[in-house]
Amino acid sequence: MAGRFKVSTIQRRLSAISQAHIAAGHPSPVQNPQVRELMNGIKRSKGTAPAKKTALLMKDIRAMVNQLPSNRLGIRDRALLLLGFAGAFRRSELTALDVEDLEFNEDGMIVRVRRSKTDAEGRGEKVGIPYGSNPATCPVRSLWSWLEASGLESGALFRGINRHGRIQADRLTSQSSAKIVKRYAEAAGLKPELYGAHSLRSGFATQADLAGAKFTDIKRQGRWKNDATVRGYMPRSELFESNAEAEPGL
Repeated sequence: MAGRFKVSTIQRRLSAISQAHIAAGHPSPVQNPQVRELMNGIKRSKGTAPAKKTALLMKDIRAMVNQLPSNRLGIRDRALLLLGFAGAFRRSELTALDVEDLEFNEDGMIVRVRRSKTDAEGRGEKVGIPYGSNPATCPVRSLWSWLEASGLESGALFRGINRHGRIQADRLTSQSSAKIVKRYAEAAGLKPELYGAHSLRSGFATQADLAGAKFTDIKRQGRWKNDATVRGYMPRSELFESNAEAEPGL
């Protein structure tokens, strides 16, 4: 596998092999010294730093939104992009949303995430999405527009649309959301290979940090459990804040 896959993929497969052996009452082969030594060698040669997608900042989101068509497809994609960014949603959370998970009020809307990566028991979490100051990039108004254009009253919120503009029954997949981000990133003049659905989530953290938002508020909105994970999404401001290179006055 070392010649074809990333370290993270190999580790997941080793974990699956280990769990299968333990479940069958056998010792885990992953703990064998030879296997561990070989895996350490693979890590050293390939490196273990994760390949992260580039964060989408607000200027990028605006540029992408400006490329949207005025038909149902564009209305759906506007809602998906803006909601994904404003709520710092994981792509699996975004595509798993149902119409029933939205609750509109005078302040904006509340989105219920029924299950997430860090909520294995499925207790659910609520995310507040306020009205945006610009109607063109307001996630709340974009969701209203999508519900009106689609006529959806229940079930999957984001669904496929055929070439005739008809709404399909099946919900979009995580892969579909990534393709949507790449499509409009390219249309906006960005390199599509650098972006994915996760760029919306990481972009929220980076943009909020650059705007001076409190760390605790960013963490709460994105439902992150680990401080280090959140800081990993906001490298830009940390790299330039109190940078010694600024002192010489270049």
